[in-house]
Amino acid sequence: MQNSNTNIPEQQAKGKLLALFFLGSGLLVLGIAALLVLPKTALPDSAADGSVVPLAVKFTAPEVSLNDLEGQPASLAAYLGKVVLVNNWATWCPPCKAEMPALQAFYEAHKNQNFELIGIEAGEPASEVSLFVKQYRLTFPIWLDPDSKSLDAFHNQALPNSYVIDKNGVVRLAWSGAISRDMLEKYVVPLLEE
Repeated sequence: MQNSNTNIPEQQAKGKLLALFFLGSGLLVLGIAALLVLPKTALPDSAADGSVVPLAVKFTAPEVSLNDLEGQPASLAAYLGKVVLVNNWATWCPPCKAEMPALQAFYEAHKNQNFELIGIEAGEPASEVSLFVKQYRLTFPIWLDPDSKSLDAFHNQALPNSYVIDKNGVVRLAWSGAISRDMLEKYVVPLLEE
């Protein structure tokens, strides 16, 4: 004969699961009702233009030394005294491709204002990067990073990512994700005017 008390823990477990199901369902219904009832608000800048808002930071720029697309050595230290936007990207990365026209337009508009944009390609061979540069008509310096030195130096493996270094060599802005021209104008131009 089976003891009826052995089914009590099983019944309690089923009861808890049923209670959690109803609680979850109730919260879902409340969430949907709130979305329908609450007033609509404007999307934040990041959602409105497809660009993320940068994070304000303050740390000394890491030393990054690589080769440019022509095989010549290049170093961030050589740009002290300029505002520099370092953009880590890859030829295969869709958000990287999407932001290139905005980066190029911003560079063309501000390159005579003590500003430099350095595109650091993460890992592809020079021949492939050269084709990409021609296709997108990029005129800012492109550096090759076959060993992810820049990604490691900035402690960010996500692509694209960008950092703005002020004239004193201090990183002031950090982006993870694609950047729009509006975001560049809004956040980088004030640093150019300092």
